[in-house]
Amino acid sequence: MKINNGFWKDKRVLITGFEGFLGSNLTKTLLGTKAKIIGLDIRTVRKDTIFSRADYGRIKSYKGSVTNFKLLREILRKHSINVIFHLAAEAIVSRSHKDPLRAFDSNIAGTWRLLEAARGREDMNAIVVASSDKAYGSHKKLPYRENAPLIADHPYDVSKSCADLIAYTYYHTYGLPVVVTRCGNIYGPGDFNFTRLMPDAMRCISRNRTLKIRSDGKFVRDYVYVDDIVSGYIRIAELLKARDLMGQAYNLSDENPLTVMQVLKEINALCGNSLKYRIMNSARYEIKKQYLSSRKAREELQWKPGYTIKEGLRKTIDWYLSYFKNKA
Repeated sequence: MKINNGFWKDKRVLITGFEGFLGSNLTKTLLGTKAKIIGLDIRTVRKDTIFSRADYGRIKSYKGSVTNFKLLREILRKHSINVIFHLAAEAIVSRSHKDPLRAFDSNIAGTWRLLEAARGREDMNAIVVASSDKAYGSHKKLPYRENAPLIADHPYDVSKSCADLIAYTYYHTYGLPVVVTRCGNIYGPGDFNFTRLMPDAMRCISRNRTLKIRSDGKFVRDYVYVDDIVSGYIRIAELLKARDLMGQAYNLSDENPLTVMQVLKEINALCGNSLKYRIMNSARYEIKKQYLSSRKAREELQWKPGYTIKEGLRKTIDWYLSYFKNKA
C-alpha cells in the first residue's frame, strides 16, 4: 500500500467507528503515518480488538454516539479536524430489519449531524463517507456503476441510500469536500462480527462446528480484502481536493463476483475440507445478485485491489486460526 506520508503529516483525522472492523484496520494503518488520530466509537466494552495498548495510547478516543451533535461539534472544534472518515453505522442487515429506527438513527441521522457539524469549517480537507453496495437497491443490469439510481427497498439499504443523498446535498449546497465509497463484502483480520460469513466460517473450523448458511448458497457478491479497502479510502482522502473529487461516489470492488458456495469451496481448498456447512435457505429481504464495477476508481484514482480471493483468504485464515488458538 503506497501512502503519501507528506499529505498525512500533522493532519488531524477523525475516524468514526474507529474500533469496528474496517475502522480499526484503517486506524492501524494511519498510525503508521504522522497523522494525529481522533477516534469516536459507541459506549460498549469490546472484548476483542486488533489494537495494542500502545496503539490506544496514540489515539485520542471518545466514547459516544455519532448522533450526538454537541459531541461531534466539540470534537471538530477542539481538534481542528482536517480529515474525516465516517464509518460509524448500524452495519448488520438482519438487525436493521428487526429494528429499522436504530438503522435510520445511526446511518441517516448520524450522517447529517456529522456533516452539519463540519459545515463551514474552512480547515476541512476531506470527508469520506462509507456507504455500501446495498445503497443501489436491486438492479437487473450488472455490475452496478456509480451512475445507477439509488432505489433501495428495505430498511438497511434505504438507510445507506439516504446517507449518500445527504452527503451529495452537503457538497452541492454547501461545498463540503465529501466523497462516498460503496463496497461489497469486506473480509480480513479483525472482524469480530460473527454473524458475517467469513468470521463465522473461521469460528466453525476452529471449533469443529457446522456453519449455517442463511441463503441458498447461490447469492452473488463481491468479496474484497480489508487492506484493499483501506488503501482505497486513504487514496481518496489524499486526492480529494487535488483532483477535485468532491461530490463523487466510488465503487471499490475486485470485480470477481462469487457465490457463497464458491467462497466456501475456496475456504475448504485452503483448509483441507475442514469446513462443514448446512444450507438453511432462511434469508429474507436480501438481494440475490449484487456486485460492483470499480472501473471509475481504477481510472480516476489509479486504485486497484492488491489481493486475489485466494491470497486474501490465506491471510484471513492464518489470522483467525492464530486468534482462536490464543483464545483456547
